[in-house]
Amino acid sequence: MWARSPDLGKGVSRVRFWLGGYTADMGGNASGIGMLLAGAADDASAGGALAFAGEVAPTESPSWLAAHPNQDVVYAALEHRQVVQAFRRTGETTFAPLGEPVAAGEAVCHVAVAPDGGSLIASCWGDGRVVRMTVDAAGRPSSPVLAPAAVDPYGPDAGHAASAPERAEGLDLAAAARALREAAGEEFAHLVPDHDRPDHDEHAADEASGRPSRAHEAVFLPGGLVATTDLGFDVVRFWRAGSSGLKPLQQVALPKGSGPRHMVWHPSGHLYVVTELSCELFVLAAAADGTWTVVGGTPLGAGTLAGDSAAELAASRDGEFLYAGVRGSNTLATLRVRGAGESVAPVALVDSGVDWPRHHVVVRDTLLVAGQLSDEVASLALDLRTGVPGRVRHRTPAPSPTCLLPVR
Repeated sequence: MWARSPDLGKGVSRVRFWLGGYTADMGGNASGIGMLLAGAADDASAGGALAFAGEVAPTESPSWLAAHPNQDVVYAALEHRQVVQAFRRTGETTFAPLGEPVAAGEAVCHVAVAPDGGSLIASCWGDGRVVRMTVDAAGRPSSPVLAPAAVDPYGPDAGHAASAPERAEGLDLAAAARALREAAGEEFAHLVPDHDRPDHDEHAADEASGRPSRAHEAVFLPGGLVATTDLGFDVVRFWRAGSSGLKPLQQVALPKGSGPRHMVWHPSGHLYVVTELSCELFVLAAAADGTWTVVGGTPLGAGTLAGDSAAELAASRDGEFLYAGVRGSNTLATLRVRGAGESVAPVALVDSGVDWPRHHVVVRDTLLVAGQLSDEVASLALDLRTGVPGRVRHRTPAPSPTCLLPVR
């Protein structure tokens, strides 16, 4: 089923992607980092036929991949092994490990590389760790430094969190809930959590006692800032990146139980955050003094179902549209950016064409979607006028895909 494409190694210039996936240690069918070919030869579009081109580096459950900005090096979060491993490209279709694996934390699920290539940040879903690693001139990571732990704003230590340096000063969740409900309109107002209801926090401490910290993603922002999500504590944290590690600046709480997962930095200066558990999208912005707050938000769409979980968030080339994958109902939500970037509005919710759309990327007029449970990658054409993905144009078998990384 996972045979190499006949195009592999013959110099065919098709759009290529490295594929992360789950191997047997995580119940998957992959055998390491794979390669996907898309489109026709000498065509910059990825809208043509797809082909899984086989394995390029054997390893265990490389569930997330990230590239060095200047070196032919790819970093893999080996989720089950709890480490980050660097791989150097040794040929057109081959990689070899670069250095030893570096310990990160339980269920490490994401790696972000600094724009200058001098460091990387690993996020760990299992234990909530955010770990910064130094990257040397050859691209080899080392010297992991654990960042300060998140504090649950809805837990018994919430009072301490409010006075801590990383806590957003004056964050009013009730006011945020009222604003979001007004922005959502009558049709979606019921989906906004009741942070402005008098009895909302009556038993918050008891209910929060078992909430785990679950770091999930880091994004490098302009000006040396870093944003990270904690899906378990419902917070987005902001840091100052320095040579000695990450300095906490602020922690912004999203509605309890929303589960912030992945983010997109927008040229307008806004940060968009998709929430896995509540299937919503929130807009964060920085004030003149650098303080971040929630300035908008919306449900992903009226068609999401109970038990759905949002996954990846990606933007169109011009930044006018955002795309969120929804697992369970196996759909793709399209949202349009409004105003100066502070507002977003649902446009459509369409079939993703795969089972469990774990990850997706936009390549020109094409959306490529990794179907983790259907063992395939599918491509959907984007309507450049409406921004909405159409029906599946092409698909190819691919073993338990979890991440698509375009090859430079």
